[in-house]
Amino acid sequence: MPANRSSSWPLAWMWAGLIVYASLHPFAPWHWPVLPPEQDWRSLLWLPLSRYTRFDFWSNYLAYQPLGLLLAVAWLRGGSPSWRAGLQATVVGVLLSLALEWTQYLLPQRVPSRVDWALNSAGALTGAVLALVLQRQGVMAGWQRLRDVLFVPHGTLGLMLLLSWPIGLLFPTPVPLSPGQGLVRLATLVDGWLVDTPFAGWVPLPATDSSLAPGIEALVTALGLLAPCLVSFVMLRRARHRLVTLAGACVLGISATALSTALNFGPDHAMSWLAPPVIPGMLMGLILGCALAFMHRRVVAAIGLVLLTILIALINQTGADPYFALSLKSWEQGRFIRFHGLAQWIGWVWPLAALIFLMIQVIAPPRLRTADVPQVTPPAA
Repeated sequence: MPANRSSSWPLAWMWAGLIVYASLHPFAPWHWPVLPPEQDWRSLLWLPLSRYTRFDFWSNYLAYQPLGLLLAVAWLRGGSPSWRAGLQATVVGVLLSLALEWTQYLLPQRVPSRVDWALNSAGALTGAVLALVLQRQGVMAGWQRLRDVLFVPHGTLGLMLLLSWPIGLLFPTPVPLSPGQGLVRLATLVDGWLVDTPFAGWVPLPATDSSLAPGIEALVTALGLLAPCLVSFVMLRRARHRLVTLAGACVLGISATALSTALNFGPDHAMSWLAPPVIPGMLMGLILGCALAFMHRRVVAAIGLVLLTILIALINQTGADPYFALSLKSWEQGRFIRFHGLAQWIGWVWPLAALIFLMIQVIAPPRLRTADVPQVTPPAA
């Protein structure tokens, strides 16, 4: 199979980084494990058994499936035989999981487990086998042809942004569908550093009980819904495909937010986040998205820079309401501890990363499709 350039490698690296972060969060306090007198360090090599819930079972199994799939696809696209690509992807998943489980001995808030390692390894194997099945059925070749038709050349950052957006929404946000409070967190951190110095109090921070006016909250909701659409619009060639992604972003955003709320407060409260400003904001986002879907991709990127800047500025003026505080407590102290830092960081940096992506699209020189390049017939001898 000829070697092909693939986005699977950077996506696999990204997913592996997310696994490492989720497995070792909160990265403190580090300490050497204390062993009983009758044991030595070699007893740590055989991981202990631990109790686990259904949530732990499925989260450990499903977390490694994308890694096995992406690694196997990357090796297949690079020209490796099927058996080698599947084997290498599985081995990498098994070794990564084992290394992380051993490292968890050094973190008192994490519990190394033989069951977790087995489930992670099974997930990596499942993902690798799925990649081989997709390749044998011709799905991978069909996807490449479809991608060439649907998308302009955009690099991997756009795909990474679209895939990570719903993960960022799983962490509670002060305004629905609108992550991006990274600047507030950074300002809070700097303000803490300046305590007991002449510069104490110099960093402006929003009041803890501050809230946006209903109209501004509706605008922030609209911009939060538009954010992933702006990324996809500069990647897609045709307006009808952009409209499909607009509808998909709406469904995915509602689903991710409802899932986060249901896991925190129970299924009966899954849609309690639909405050009065939210629905008008979503309608506003859909109307703006429909208008942007028919514009040139570079115009969309330029407008997107303005809209995302407004989103970041407004969302970082929002304090923490009681719902937000309760959600954070559930995430930080409950069963979501392994996803707390992961979803939090994605939510913080996602709008900034999208801003960088749109800026690249604005300043990059236009690219011609291969089919658009005129073919020159060599003169007859």
